Amino acid sequence: MSFVADQVQRIDSQLDRLPLSAAGLSVSAAATTADTGAVHVNQARITHLQNLIKSLSTSQNKKSLLSRDRIRAVLQQARIADDCSTCQQHFVSYKQTTEIERDGGEEDGEHHQHWEEERRYSVTDAVEPSYEHELEWLLLSKATAHTYGLVLNSILEQTLPLSDDIWYWDDILGSARHASIYSVQTSPLRVWAWSKAVYQDVRRRGGEGVLGREGWSQFYGLVQEVVRERSLVQVQRKVLSPLALVRNEARAKQSALKRIRLINANALGVLLGEGLSNQSSHDEGFRTPTAGAQSEDARHRWKSAVTRSIALMDIVLQEVADPHVPVDDFDNAVAARTDQDRYYQILEASDYSALSLNPAMVTERLTTILDTHLSSYQAELRARTREHGRPSGIIRYWLPATVLLVSSTTIYRIVMGHRNEIIASIRDLGRTTIDFFNNWIIEPTKKIIGTIRHDEDSEVSIMSKRSLEGDRASLERMVVDFAIQNPENGSLSEVQIAEMRQKVREGDLTPVLKAYEKDMQKPIVGAITGNLIRTLLIQIQKTKVDVEVAMAGIDSILKSQELLFGFIGLTPGVMVCIGITRYLQGTFGSRKGVRKSEASSHMMRVFRNIDRILTNAQPTKYGELFYKDHGLLLCEVHVLRQLANRIMPGRVFHDFLEELDDLVDIRTGVAKQRKVVKRMRWAYAKWL
Repeated sequence: MSFVADQVQRIDSQLDRLPLSAAGLSVSAAATTADTGAVHVNQARITHLQNLIKSLSTSQNKKSLLSRDRIRAVLQQARIADDCSTCQQHFVSYKQTTEIERDGGEEDGEHHQHWEEERRYSVTDAVEPSYEHELEWLLLSKATAHTYGLVLNSILEQTLPLSDDIWYWDDILGSARHASIYSVQTSPLRVWAWSKAVYQDVRRRGGEGVLGREGWSQFYGLVQEVVRERSLVQVQRKVLSPLALVRNEARAKQSALKRIRLINANALGVLLGEGLSNQSSHDEGFRTPTAGAQSEDARHRWKSAVTRSIALMDIVLQEVADPHVPVDDFDNAVAARTDQDRYYQILEASDYSALSLNPAMVTERLTTILDTHLSSYQAELRARTREHGRPSGIIRYWLPATVLLVSSTTIYRIVMGHRNEIIASIRDLGRTTIDFFNNWIIEPTKKIIGTIRHDEDSEVSIMSKRSLEGDRASLERMVVDFAIQNPENGSLSEVQIAEMRQKVREGDLTPVLKAYEKDMQKPIVGAITGNLIRTLLIQIQKTKVDVEVAMAGIDSILKSQELLFGFIGLTPGVMVCIGITRYLQGTFGSRKGVRKSEASSHMMRVFRNIDRILTNAQPTKYGELFYKDHGLLLCEVHVLRQLANRIMPGRVFHDFLEELDDLVDIRTGVAKQRKVVKRMRWAYAKWL
């Protein structure tokens, strides 16, 4: 939800709380004084108006801002006219006076027109408004609130993109390379403008007649003469380099864009400082009158606020669309127009200001804003932005597009000549990608899942499961057989053999080592007639068993860390996928969307702009911002709100909105607004 939507919702909620005069009395009075048919028609009219009012309520719509067509359709369906009972009683003298003046003759036509307008906005006596009349005013007020939001939103939409165009011209002014590129990009436009000027000059001198009567030679001579004269006129421009000319053009367009932005910001500040937002927040226009303030004017003050806001929107849209209005005199121009506006004059002069205008006349002006002035403003601003903004995409990229178009046949021949190689490369790339995912993503993931489930196939091992038991049993048999065949003191008993088996399991080979030591005293004899070779083989088997015991220890360590090794095996594939995904997102992602990683730096730049606005602003004698600075501040706050909504949690963002409300409150003064900026910087430093 945007800042404008919040304003419309607040105004709409205050309108819903307004007490309507003669609520319910109109119908009952009609029931006692009129026939049944009149009561039925009146009740149907009231029900119809109530349904239209509900359709304009922000609580009944998914979107806080209704479209222009929807508002216009509701106003047309309401059929607000002068035939309600209240309007007939208030403005009956207007109709009678008009008829009398018409009978008087045609020579006083100007007097008739002036008298008709004067009587149209006068009140004969204080008549209690009917319920139908009050509903018409409430419907008109809600339509005005939505139109107010449309106008604010339109000004914001026309103002915010100007910053990008201004930065574009900053790049042109600050870089010779960018200026050269811009010169090449816009060269066709300059050639076309020069050719068009030459053609028009030749045409003014009668070039077409010369072409028809005396041939091409005189026509070409006339063209050469025009070109020569234009070259002499533009001799001063030749003194400057092409880059200097480009920079002068960029500087002029940038100044024009800054002027447009300041005027729009000023208009935004005027609408927020004098329009419905200010009246609903600070004035008493939309407040429910207290019991002691139930005067005629206090009960209907909200109607005056709505009428003034319609007149203000009308005047501001006309002034901001005027290309000749000075930036510094915009406030004075609007003030002068409002002083001369008939709505302001009538509301200030009348004793019953809220009853001085009927809703039908106000509806006409609101419809004019929707149909004419808002569209004219948007069209005028778009035209000025196209004139002074950065060139369109066609102008910026015509050169590479032309090169691509010219070389398209060559590229086509190259592609078709290496078609088989390209297809094979694409297939290899696809096959490699599939194998990569299977071998480095899917298989490691399956192994990790198997490790978690303790599957036997997924166990990490560096030796076979039964290898150590078999080698140890073989060593035990070899040592026992050797000891039985070569006893030291007679044959061995079963107890001695069992004891020897236990010692072998513990690594004790004493009988074998003693025989080995004895044979080593006479190695040749021991090798031929003794047991030297046999003891050596037994020791080799012992060494093999010792190695397998060590490997079994390492194997047990690996088994205890199976999950860790599984994730280590999965990490390279995951890292490669993340890197490729980020690269593709950065290359082919939407450039309009601000990613969260960039939103923080963007927010810091917006805070800098806000601080610059508050620091450089010259406050009024009341310590408040001028409307121009207030409008610039609102533009930056709107951008800041959109960025904060992307990166801040819900509760934090809600608190952040409260800070923004304090920041844009012009009545608090510049000093307090600067303190709010400082508080926001340290309170939300985590997201900056």
